[in-house]
Amino acid sequence: MEKAWWKESVIYQIYPRSFCDSNGDGVGDLNGIRSKLDYLQKLGINVIWLSPIYKSPNDDNGYDISDYQDIMDDFGTMEDFDALLKEAHEHGIKIVMDLVVNHTSDEHKWFVESRSSKDNPKRDYYIWREPKNGKEPNNWGSCFSGSAWEYDEKTNMYYLHCFSKKQPDLNWDNEKVRDEVFSMMDWWCKKGIDGFRMDVISMISKVPGLPDGNQSEGALYGDLSNTTNGPKVHDYLQEMRKQVLSKYDLITVGECAGVTIDEAKKYANLDGSELNMVFQFEHTSLDYENGGKWTTKRFNLPELKENLSKWQYELEGKAWNSLYWDNHDQPRIVSRLGDDSSLSAKCIATVLHMMKGTPYIYQGEELGMTNYPFRTIDDCRDIEILNAYKELVGGGYMTAEELMAGVRAKGRDNARTPMQWDKSHEAGFTTGTPWIKVNPNYTFINAKDELADEYSVFYFYQKLIGLRRKSEWSEVIVYGDYELLDKDDENVFSFTRSYGDRKLLVICNLSDRIIDYTLPLDVKEKACLISNYESSELSDEMFLRQWFAGVWEIE
Repeated sequence: MEKAWWKESVIYQIYPRSFCDSNGDGVGDLNGIRSKLDYLQKLGINVIWLSPIYKSPNDDNGYDISDYQDIMDDFGTMEDFDALLKEAHEHGIKIVMDLVVNHTSDEHKWFVESRSSKDNPKRDYYIWREPKNGKEPNNWGSCFSGSAWEYDEKTNMYYLHCFSKKQPDLNWDNEKVRDEVFSMMDWWCKKGIDGFRMDVISMISKVPGLPDGNQSEGALYGDLSNTTNGPKVHDYLQEMRKQVLSKYDLITVGECAGVTIDEAKKYANLDGSELNMVFQFEHTSLDYENGGKWTTKRFNLPELKENLSKWQYELEGKAWNSLYWDNHDQPRIVSRLGDDSSLSAKCIATVLHMMKGTPYIYQGEELGMTNYPFRTIDDCRDIEILNAYKELVGGGYMTAEELMAGVRAKGRDNARTPMQWDKSHEAGFTTGTPWIKVNPNYTFINAKDELADEYSVFYFYQKLIGLRRKSEWSEVIVYGDYELLDKDDENVFSFTRSYGDRKLLVICNLSDRIIDYTLPLDVKEKACLISNYESSELSDEMFLRQWFAGVWEIE
């Protein structure tokens, strides 16, 4: 397999609004990120992915962009960004920008012109349709609840918005739109950025004719299956590669809603014709219930292992995996799969960081930050949660407490509470009032305390990152073959990694019970690389303690 720096990297996602506030206004900013570069360098990561920092009215926390070549006032100035980029590079850290080009804000100058009249030159920059029988052009439902169509009185037509009504979808079938996007991307590359994470990039090509989506019994709207992996998406990405990406040494990852294994092999083909890797969402929806996320259902471990292993096996030699538990759209994995303890945080991290692919760490994950105990809808800020409350509770489909239980388990705001730096006022995130509440457990889960404790979650992550990036086992961890063991075990996740004549064995007890475990292989231990317990001898018959994790070199 061809080696590449981005395969050997560990990426750290920063949600700027919640990372570090330098000026006391309650909102994180670019200078706050700059002030923590030493911390990130100490952790050992070598790439930062910044969630959107562009000019935005903030209907969807920056994913509604009104100017791609300016910085949101809350976050600072372009000079602040330039300083961040320069200092990050001096720390040996690359910067990946979040590219949001399936849609813009309705306040973007393109859309302001597009909606001004039917014959405006930019009318076709967006997807407009005539009413159908006096109603929406089709049955598509927005990802944020309600219809995916918004009526515009001025021109008596509807525009498509797969997300908020303030996020109109761009018309990628228009060559001028593609040229505008590629020109903007090239501008950022010339600034010296190191790559793009591409938001919902699998949705840029819609099925011609925009046919109705599948509508299950009792559903208010049809799904958006006709907006994902459309007929021209690969043509457009190959054009992007030719026009922009091929000219620079970048890392590229596509967020691909609805992606299948076969489609992923195209998006992230090792021939380099499109993207380096994709984010897929199969494993993050395994604890949904009847297709809905607002549930307290937990993962079934055999099902989770089967899914993660499928992606390991199927992409082997064909495409590259991205590995993640947490991001700005997911609840905290230590609450979702673990029990909020540092032991479970370390165990869960071991599973991910020992698999094949490029691992992503979401801010605070390296501290074991947990879900927030949301009590009422007033605690929440996320548009998805607020819209779901209005539709599901307001419509009588769920009680307020049922929905809030689902929010505590699966809501996106769990990931967006402020980074917990120390036990001072507001966890050291801000000297003012934070835009969203700080988790009350900051007094005992925070960076300052963990940096003073050699057995903390932080230092466990540091060691995992060091093993992958700078150790004698790096090639095995990055490029080695993966093989799942004990596929039906309901508590233990075990697998091997093999590269040349070297082999690693990973055993993780993903439960809060002591497990009587029989090794599935006849092996001899050569060395223990890492464990979350002091005693970690390998033997044919083992009692795996609660949330035990161990990695051994074997023969």
